[in-house]
Amino acid sequence: MQGLRAAWLHESSFRLEVYLFLVFCPLGLWLGATGVERALLVGSCLLVMAVELLNSAIEAVIERYGPEFHELAGRAKDMGSAAVFLTMLNVLLVWGCILVPHFF
Repeated sequence: MQGLRAAWLHESSFRLEVYLFLVFCPLGLWLGATGVERALLVGSCLLVMAVELLNSAIEAVIERYGPEFHELAGRAKDMGSAAVFLTMLNVLLVWGCILVPHFF
C-alpha cells in the first residue's frame, strides 16, 4: 500500500492512469460479453498501471544516484517508458479485438 500511495503522491502519469482506469473498468465490465472478455478488458488496463509502477521504481533508483546524465541510466529510463507504451498498445489491441466484432 505504501508503494501505491507513493506513486499517487509523486507520479502524475500514475494518477492519470488511475483516472483512466476508473472510466475504463466499468466500461470493460459492461461491454464484455463473457467473463473472459471482461477480464481481458479490465486486466489490460491494470497491466498498464503495474508496468507504470515498475517504470517509476526504475526511475527512482536511477535518480537516487544523481541527476547527472549517464548513457546507461538514460537507456534504462527509455526502456521503462517503452514498456509502458507497449502495454498501452496492448490495451488498444485487446479492446479493439474484443469490441470491433461486437459493433461491426
